[in-house]
Amino acid sequence: MTHLVSVLIPVYNRESIIAETIQSALNQTYINIEVIVVDNASTDKSWQVIQSFVKKDSRIKAFRNETNLGPVRNWLRCVEEATGVYGKILWSDDLIAPDFIEKTLPLFNEDVGFVYSGANIFAGENPLEAKTSYLLPKTGHYASSIYIKKAIFDKGMPVSPGCAIFRMSDIRKNLWLQVPNKVNSDFSIHAIGNDLLLFLLTANEYKYFGHVSKPLSFFREHDGSISVSSSNGKLPLHYGLARAYFVENYQPKLKACFASYLQLLLLRYKDSKIYGLESIQDFFQEKVKLNKFCLVKEVVFRAIRLSKRVFKILISK
Repeated sequence: MTHLVSVLIPVYNRESIIAETIQSALNQTYINIEVIVVDNASTDKSWQVIQSFVKKDSRIKAFRNETNLGPVRNWLRCVEEATGVYGKILWSDDLIAPDFIEKTLPLFNEDVGFVYSGANIFAGENPLEAKTSYLLPKTGHYASSIYIKKAIFDKGMPVSPGCAIFRMSDIRKNLWLQVPNKVNSDFSIHAIGNDLLLFLLTANEYKYFGHVSKPLSFFREHDGSISVSSSNGKLPLHYGLARAYFVENYQPKLKACFASYLQLLLLRYKDSKIYGLESIQDFFQEKVKLNKFCLVKEVVFRAIRLSKRVFKILISK
């Protein structure tokens, strides 16, 4: 496969780490790439760092917004500038292995919606010294229904496209500026859930997804990342909103069971009211009735998962 692949890098105030991210894109063993970098009116020296790469490598196409558009509009600006057949979103604080595209692209066929790899989430200097997440038993194809059900109930599937590659046509169609909701949550600004919805909507349109069962993606954990800076349940609650939209509109048979998942979220995060989320009804457009059997099942699952974590901690001492 020799199709052009667009690596999309949206940037805001990343002067200390953006060089490493861009270099990881340029280091790809797959030759036919373009690297689209859009700076969202950074107030630090990010743009100067980006320009230094532009002067050295013609594969980089760099753009700068005159004003800050907000995160999701900047993602979409990257999409607008891309000309590839396939698209790899690379967040400005993350990295990919040199063979990421080489290993993931061959898994595409007409029935495969996206391909993702395992990912290391690292906080230090060495991305290889971290626990690998999102691994399935082997490299190959899996039914999209597996991704959908596990992702809806937050059971070990990626929500960030930073570890995945898609067709650009699907990114254009399924990466949304807003996720419809009745609590007036602005997804274009907090940018929590748009990414997961890209996965879910795409999975819903194809029979299979592809997986490379090794860590080819590296997520940097730091104070400036959305996942770290979001507190008081902001991250899981807004992902809950995005999941609820998808379930209600595309997987309605799961609605009552998913409501049980949301009920436990509300019990855990007492500050949910600051986001306008006071009951499970706030997540859905239409009224939903809780499935008590699913609630018990979810409680048991979480208790088992917690006990496994405690056991691992104890035996590691």
